[in-house]
Amino acid sequence: MKKIGITGQSGFIGTHLYNNVKLFPQEFELVPFKKEYFKEPEKLDFFVEQCDVIVHLAAMNRHKDPEVLYKTNLELTQNLISSLERTGVAPHVLISSSSQEERGNLYGKSKKDSRERLVQWAKNTGATFTGMVIPNVYGPFGNPFYNSVVATFSHQIAHNETPEIEVDGDLKLIYISELVGEVVQKIKESKTEHICHIPHTAEAKVSELLHLLKNFKEVYQDNGEIPSFKNSFELNLFNTYRCYMNIKEHFPVKFEQHTDDRGSFVEIVRLGIGGQVSFSTTVPGITRGNHYHTRKVERFAVIKGKALIRLRRIGTDEILDFELNGDEPAYVDMPIWYTHNIENIGDEILYTNFWINEPYNSEDADTFFEEV
Repeated sequence: MKKIGITGQSGFIGTHLYNNVKLFPQEFELVPFKKEYFKEPEKLDFFVEQCDVIVHLAAMNRHKDPEVLYKTNLELTQNLISSLERTGVAPHVLISSSSQEERGNLYGKSKKDSRERLVQWAKNTGATFTGMVIPNVYGPFGNPFYNSVVATFSHQIAHNETPEIEVDGDLKLIYISELVGEVVQKIKESKTEHICHIPHTAEAKVSELLHLLKNFKEVYQDNGEIPSFKNSFELNLFNTYRCYMNIKEHFPVKFEQHTDDRGSFVEIVRLGIGGQVSFSTTVPGITRGNHYHTRKVERFAVIKGKALIRLRRIGTDEILDFELNGDEPAYVDMPIWYTHNIENIGDEILYTNFWINEPYNSEDADTFFEEV
C-alpha cells in the first residue's frame, strides 16, 4: 500500500485527487496535509517522512502582481525540497505544471522553474520524479474568476449574470476526473519522467463553451429538461455546470399536475437522452440511499407520501434538507459528489420515481456508499 501526500490538498485539483484516492483504500493510504505546514518546518518534515508519494499541487494561480505569484510558487517548491533534504527521504514526487510553461509569462515561468528544481533534486538523490504538464482543467467546484473560464462562466450564468469573452481563443481541455485518472496511473507506474505532457481530451473555443453553458441554463435550469449530449465532453461540462447552481434555492422543483375526474397526470422527466427509470415504495421510518456518484445524473421524484431528501457534498459538513409531499409532486436532482438519501417521514407508504442517465452496471456502478 502506497502512502500518498498531496500538497495543495484543499485546492481544486487537490480536493478531487484526494476524494478519488479515498475510493481505493486497499491500494493507497492518504497522508493529510495542511497549507500551514509550509510555514512550520517540523510539521512539513513529519509530513514528507510519512509519504511514499508526494503530489505537489500547491501553487498560486492568480495575483495582481505577477512577481508575487512567481516568488510564492518558487518558495513553496523550495520549502518542499528543503524538507526532503533535511529528512533525507526520497519519495516519488509528482508536480503539476502548466501548458503556459512556454508562454513567457511569470506564472508559466514559476511552474517551469519549480519543475526544473525538483528535477535537479531527483537527479541528486536518485528519487523517482514525474513532471506533468497539463492542459486547461475544468470540473465541479473550481473557483470562479480563479481556476478556469468554465468555472467563471458557469457561476455567472447559473446566477443570471452576463459573461464577457475577452479573447475567443481555442482551449485544450481535460476534465478533472480524467486528469485524476492520469495522475493515479503515473503513481502506479512509478517511473521517472522529467517532463510528460498530459494529453487534452477536448478542444473548444471560448464562445463554444459559452453557448453550451447558456443552453444548459435554458434547457435544464429554467425548464427542467435533461439535455442531449453529443459526447462525454458535453456530459462532463453539464455535470460541472450543475454544481454552480444554488441547489438549496432551486430544489425541490414542483411538477405541473393535470387533474380531472379520472385522477391526475404528472410528467416526471423530459429527456434529450435515455437512461433508466424505476420506482420504489418505502415504508414509514425507512431511509434509502446514503451513496454518491461521480458521473451519473439522477432525479428523485416523489409522487405519493412524505419524504425528506438529504444531500451533503463529500468532504464537507453542510447538509441540505428538502421535504417533499406527494400532494404537490416535486423532484430533486442529485449533483455529482453529493452523498444523498431519502427517508419516508410520513405515515403511509412513500412512492418515489427514480431516473438515472445510464442503466445500472454492477461492474461499473459509479455508486459509493457514505452516510449523509
